[in-house]
Amino acid sequence: MRIRRHRRWMAPVVAAAAVGLALTGCTGDAAEQDAADVDCADYEQYGTFEGKSVSVAGTILDLEADRLSESWADFETCTGIEVDYQGSSEFEAQIAVLAEGGNAPDVGIVPQPGLLGRLAAGGWLIPASADVEANVDEWWSADWKQYGTYEDTFYAAPLMASIKGYVWYSPAEFEEKGYEIPKTLDELTALSEQIAADGDHKPWCVGLESGDATGWPGTDWVEDYMLRLHGADVYDQWVTHGIPFNDPQVAEAFDAVGAYLKNDDMVNGGIGDVSTQVTEAFQTAGLPILDGTCSLHHQASFYETFWNPEGGDENTVASDGSVFAFLLPPVNADDPLSVTGGGEFPVAFRDAEEVEAFRTYLSSDTWANNRVSLGGVISANKGLDPQVASSELLTQSIEILQDPETTFRFDGSDLMPGAVGADSFWKGIVAWVTGEDTAQVLDTIESSWPKG
Repeated sequence: MRIRRHRRWMAPVVAAAAVGLALTGCTGDAAEQDAADVDCADYEQYGTFEGKSVSVAGTILDLEADRLSESWADFETCTGIEVDYQGSSEFEAQIAVLAEGGNAPDVGIVPQPGLLGRLAAGGWLIPASADVEANVDEWWSADWKQYGTYEDTFYAAPLMASIKGYVWYSPAEFEEKGYEIPKTLDELTALSEQIAADGDHKPWCVGLESGDATGWPGTDWVEDYMLRLHGADVYDQWVTHGIPFNDPQVAEAFDAVGAYLKNDDMVNGGIGDVSTQVTEAFQTAGLPILDGTCSLHHQASFYETFWNPEGGDENTVASDGSVFAFLLPPVNADDPLSVTGGGEFPVAFRDAEEVEAFRTYLSSDTWANNRVSLGGVISANKGLDPQVASSELLTQSIEILQDPETTFRFDGSDLMPGAVGADSFWKGIVAWVTGEDTAQVLDTIESSWPKG
């Protein structure tokens, strides 16, 4: 799914604000600098707007919010536009309410195409300008453009991205114990069984807790298996309800995941038994790898941020470092590369030149290189230099996204109607892990799919 730096990226914040959102702010004020120190050549195309401001809200918090604000500091200096960003763990739950009441920010960084569609259907969004669309046509694939489109109207360019389906591990442990990176799903099963048989610890560590979004990490597992077991066409049918949620192919993916998540021999290394998955926060769930009480953790590329929870750099992400990751393998070693992933979309609630100038900058290759060079994230912008990424893994991730041979599919629950993708699917994962059988869970989720 999505914290999608947002939910999935940073820990929730609980400070209350007058509009009913729990907000943690990062403003352009923190990035003020003398214009004489900034080369404004890359920003002349956006114009000057002295005294103008743009309010922005999203789910990006803490360190990632600081870096986000830094990524547009030069834009502020050169254009005169003051950008005021407010991050909230409740953004997704509250943005439609704010829009309906006329209290939405100028720009909302939306992490779900499904939520974008809901806001567009409510009549609250401003279509993207011709300049934003021109940037997307130049720097993004048609698939990514489609994720920002609703009923043939283009509303928002993509922003950042993530690749789901990484399996994090300790290179030192693999070398010491002779473990090899699996090339197929069967080899992954064999590796997991080998680690369990060695008896030092359970192989997998898993955390499904994420506040109101508890369960979403489990949806990522299912989505990865749907794509690998059944291919892109079936995946597309599933997320659009071309096949029902209780289709046998979906059940097969659930059961394949259940061989790990519902198996006390497989989870929860360094944490506890199967039941602890629903109480362990996704942000901390992979950390037992660092102390040798777990070997494998399934989480997206953005999880790189969490290996140094105190903000240091003692744990390196590299093939010869403290921790690294391989992609969840395919069924057959020679299958084409297929990955799931996510991203965000800056939608506009106010029709103003300064708002579109800001959104045009966010859709540019300049912004993508500025933000990625600050660390911790990637983008699918084709103008991004992979070498500016902050780690070997993120460079690899960018190259995967830019490779025209890669089959990419957006996070399935992000594409589904909110009643399913942001509700019954999450809740179904929790019920399933804690004891309900697959058929019962899938029937319940299927019954929640909106009629018509």
